[in-house]
Amino acid sequence: MTTLRPFRCEDMFHFNNVNLDPLTETYGLSFYLQYLAHWPEYFQVAESSSGVIMGYIMGKAEGHGENWHGHVTALTVAPEYRRLGLAKQLMAILEDISEKKRCYFVDLFVRVSNVVAITMYKKLGYIVYRTVLQYYSGDPDEDAYGGWLEHEKLLVASPPDCSAHAQFPPHWSKGVLVCGRPDWTGLNRSRLPRKT
Repeated sequence: MTTLRPFRCEDMFHFNNVNLDPLTETYGLSFYLQYLAHWPEYFQVAESSSGVIMGYIMGKAEGHGENWHGHVTALTVAPEYRRLGLAKQLMAILEDISEKKRCYFVDLFVRVSNVVAITMYKKLGYIVYRTVLQYYSGDPDEDAYGGWLEHEKLLVASPPDCSAHAQFPPHWSKGVLVCGRPDWTGLNRSRLPRKT
């Protein structure tokens, strides 16, 4: 049986089995503690009946005034617990929290080489919004897809057409990779991610 529960400080001593995966971005302890202090509701863990951490999600709410969105900072599941639907369950928790906070969308970044994760995010309704060059450090650095979801729970509208996001500053983006259908309408474009 799996328990989904809030992340606790002592979990940092027990999540090496999750973080030692090459596709998992590992941060310093102060980074995890900052998220735990500022956005504890967005930091959730999946734990086995024997107390083993199976995976976790870490995120936050970003924005100003009334324009807020949820952000997935990290989502990872230990290799031996993949293909059980844990990532989908953890994403649902983050999306529900974002909905309760009246966020307009949820966004995330994913390595362009992480085909399994990209496929999962697309099945969950996320679209690739942009490519951020050399987002992930390494040898060599790796690009990231910046994706986002306008979920019906989060925003009563539809994904944008390609023309609205065709141009990005050349220093960080190659452009749109996946777009919505041309028949989608009703989008409040003031609530889309800003091109910065």
